[in-house]
Amino acid sequence: MIDSGPSGKPTHAPGNIGELLEQRVRATPDKAFLFSEPDARQFTYAEFDAGVNRAAALLAAHAVSKSDVVSLLMPNSAEYIIAYFACWKLGAIAGPVNSLLKEHEIEFVMNNSEAKAILVHSEFKPRIENMRGELPHLKSVIEFDDEAVATHEIGHEEQRQGGQDARAPSINKEDDAIIIYTSGTTGTPKGCLLTHGNVVANARQISNWLSFTEEDRLLTIMPLFHMNAVSVTTMSALYAGGSTVISPKFSASQFWRLISDYQVTSFGSVATMLSILLNTYPDGVPEGLQTGELRFAMCGSAPVPAEIIKRFEETFNCPVVEGYGLSESTCRSTFNPPDERRRPGSCGLPIGNEMKVVDDNDRDVPDGELGEIVLRGENILKGYFKSPEATETAFRNGWFHTGDVGYRDKDGFFYIVDRKSDMIIRGGENIYPREIDEVLYQHPAVAAAATIGVPDDLYGEEVAAFIVTKDGSKVSEAELISYCTERVADYKCPKSIRIVAEIPKGPTGKILKRELARIYATE
Repeated sequence: MIDSGPSGKPTHAPGNIGELLEQRVRATPDKAFLFSEPDARQFTYAEFDAGVNRAAALLAAHAVSKSDVVSLLMPNSAEYIIAYFACWKLGAIAGPVNSLLKEHEIEFVMNNSEAKAILVHSEFKPRIENMRGELPHLKSVIEFDDEAVATHEIGHEEQRQGGQDARAPSINKEDDAIIIYTSGTTGTPKGCLLTHGNVVANARQISNWLSFTEEDRLLTIMPLFHMNAVSVTTMSALYAGGSTVISPKFSASQFWRLISDYQVTSFGSVATMLSILLNTYPDGVPEGLQTGELRFAMCGSAPVPAEIIKRFEETFNCPVVEGYGLSESTCRSTFNPPDERRRPGSCGLPIGNEMKVVDDNDRDVPDGELGEIVLRGENILKGYFKSPEATETAFRNGWFHTGDVGYRDKDGFFYIVDRKSDMIIRGGENIYPREIDEVLYQHPAVAAAATIGVPDDLYGEEVAAFIVTKDGSKVSEAELISYCTERVADYKCPKSIRIVAEIPKGPTGKILKRELARIYATE
């Protein structure tokens, strides 16, 4: 099979992610690939590959081999990206862990994935040590603050052995590359298994659709424990033969300086970031900064209000290209075209996978009618880890069912209207109400609980809960919020809790969430 490499030159299609990296190393070994913003380090393609090989050898020295899961718990950094590729060179499965999770949540992810080793930053190492006795599969805890320090001895050994790199004897596109956890409609986290083929395919789809080239430099400010940062601004940059800048986290005060200093051409974002930038810089980009190379902002995770897009584009002279996707589709399934065809409010056109809208019986619905979005293609996950029933349910009739409700217009543009599930998306983070309900139900004063998402100007949605107290029990909103804060990640914690006489329910006992939303809006 022939594929397009940098500058559109024909090249053999990579059979796995490591092979894609090696193709780029052979083509442009001295070209800068990775810029580490906090410490000003730079890695050429050849230097990055050498670091990846050393890190892979480090994992191999800890008896990590093909198909083993390696958890990754780090802040955004060059080391995080090196860690991903080190796993992929070995044929191991990278298991990014959301650093915002509480210890028991991290414990579930690591145990469910059967992680054999973890590459962890010293900032988070005490948390792993605290739960070490509850992680029976874990054999190695490897501190990975600085690749050069962590692999120092490995590097000397490599030199003695003639610089051989560590890799599995055979890795093909059907082999697993990533296990990333996403909650199901029940609130129970499920491990999405993404293959080498999935990751390379989505990188190709994004890069080709957005016309990325070796001249593009993408900024990663989204967390690397989400596929957005991995696929949109890291893998697509690699596929195009371009470069990527890694920043620890989004900072409005530093944002435009980063765009100027690194001559960034595009960046990944969520609606919350765009809103914060508008609030911070109402008069536009600060004077003296050079942002002329910036082509567009890429935005996803949740629909962006049309007014935010309009104001952002007018204020910063930067188009916003919306896209749609989920972890199960590696990341992106659609993007608006980055040209005059863009349609505000639409999530765009399919970028390489098949996509359609069906009714509850999986029959196609006419254009303009609401239904469930279903997907099929080479970027769609292999299945859920150790969850055959969930996999079978999701892949009914040969299509992956997203649980999202939307429609397609007569020109093929898709629009996301609602979610079949009651998932809340707060600032790009997925929150499932039942998980919060379960925590509230554990409080001795709570007889009933229901959690919903409510509109929020900054985060898109915020978490609000309603509870009914047990007879004779008294509890305050502050006490309940504090109770939740101790048990779930901060971003999941309700920001308001209303104490009500009853939770409205329908005739079948289903909670009437829209009625709760009405109550919230009128009080």
